[in-house]
Amino acid sequence: MTLRGFNKLQDELRFLKNTERPQIVEAIAAARALGDLSENAEYHAAKDRQGMVESRISDLEDKLSKATVIDVSKIDSDTVKFGATVEIVDDDSNVTSKFQIVGSDEADVKEGLLPITSPIAKNLIGKNKGDSVEVTTPGGTKNYTILNISYL
Repeated sequence: MTLRGFNKLQDELRFLKNTERPQIVEAIAAARALGDLSENAEYHAAKDRQGMVESRISDLEDKLSKATVIDVSKIDSDTVKFGATVEIVDDDSNVTSKFQIVGSDEADVKEGLLPITSPIAKNLIGKNKGDSVEVTTPGGTKNYTILNISYL
């Protein structure tokens, strides 16, 4: 995982523990004060939320404890590897795309963070600037050319 991804997960964990968890405890206490818990929708909603938050906290703690953090700014390579920011051009449409290859837990295609498990990333790994890559996707086969590789 990249350092940015690791920090993002740590921030989410802190938020859940320091903000969400206390708010849920307050919501449960307020719902209990209303009386009969068997027909108390607020109580059941707060308990459900508590279960989801505790599950996410556990998941994040597990991921963070097992994470291997890679500082991509220290990578010096002309080859596409994990953490690379890659600019490619679709050979058919001439449309360029730029994204960073990251771990699955930090992927966000809208933010330009492509998971290493994606078909495009899998085919780019080990390639160099100027190389052509054929990628089979659910929409068919696409051909790309690597325009630039950087590690920021």
